[in-house]
Amino acid sequence: MKIETEETFLSPQERELQRLEHLASLLDDRFVLPGTSVRIGLDGILGLVPVIGDFASLLPTLYVVIRAHRLGAPGHLILRMLFNAFLDWAIGSIPVLGDIFDIAFKANKMNVGLLQNYLRGQNQ
Repeated sequence: MKIETEETFLSPQERELQRLEHLASLLDDRFVLPGTSVRIGLDGILGLVPVIGDFASLLPTLYVVIRAHRLGAPGHLILRMLFNAFLDWAIGSIPVLGDIFDIAFKANKMNVGLLQNYLRGQNQ
């Protein structure tokens, strides 16, 4: 007997959006810094490792953009998402200032939000 869950009723596009939301949360705000209300993700943690950390966090960010392209996002939206990714990488690469920026600038959450808004507009 197969048990049906909420996910059973989701379209492939909605399931993909859920996966991207999960990834964006992991990268941007999964953890809370102890003693504060500041949320940080793997992007901010990896950014603490000079050079290599910023490149390592760029890969999953670009994955989000690639998935958006495959879901049919138009060129102007892809360019905006790439700009967010580039800004996150470029400023995040600056010692100390970049680490603070990585915590505050949630490029992955913004990019998934842009994609969600676009796809919701298409489905109305």
